Amino acid sequence: MNKILIIPARIGSKRISEKNIRSFHGKPIIAYSIEAALKSELFETVMVSTDSNKIGDLARKYGAEVPFLRSLENSDDQAGLAEVLIEVLDNYSYEYDVTCCLLPTAPLISVEKLHEADLMMVRENLDAVITVQEFSYPIDRALYLSGNKAAMIRPENYKKRSQDLKPAYHDAGQFYFIKTKVLKSDRMLFPRNCGAIVLNELEAHDIDNPLDWIMAEIKYKQLKRL
Repeated sequence: MNKILIIPARIGSKRISEKNIRSFHGKPIIAYSIEAALKSELFETVMVSTDSNKIGDLARKYGAEVPFLRSLENSDDQAGLAEVLIEVLDNYSYEYDVTCCLLPTAPLISVEKLHEADLMMVRENLDAVITVQEFSYPIDRALYLSGNKAAMIRPENYKKRSQDLKPAYHDAGQFYFIKTKVLKSDRMLFPRNCGAIVLNELEAHDIDNPLDWIMAEIKYKQLKRL
């Protein structure tokens, strides 16, 4: 199957300035995603979707294609990821069987996980494969706050031991494999026939704020034994 990998990287970021190209252990954070994608040799095309010539020039330096800039419609923080990917696909004359979205702030990415997702899609006849992580504490014992008062969301679980509750998982925010025709028809990254690769706590960290950045750097040092 023919595959394209798309790295979506806007220049704007409200909480971390120019997050997608900020230096992470000595090189722009987006470089880790580009290099892993190229090293995997899974994709006919590795491209960066961006609204910025600055990011575009940097992406080309590390080996990615940037054949066009993103539209204004899909350049603000309200743009959905599926719409960004579909815009890219619509601008290519070539038809790809599989689309992979790899986020630009995923320095903990491993080539092995990309290969694992690719194999899982074929072996299990899936429409998509995403990465997930287990919540560190059972969400069935979650609390909500009203002012400074706390109450259980599901009080029926008060007497249940945490180890007896079913584990729950969240999107790891690293990459998404999906059949292109399913992406275009469903316009979402989690279709019904979707598999998951479970990452441990060291293998991914969603970077949304300065503290997340620090934690990702610590995890990277542990993984690479720096």
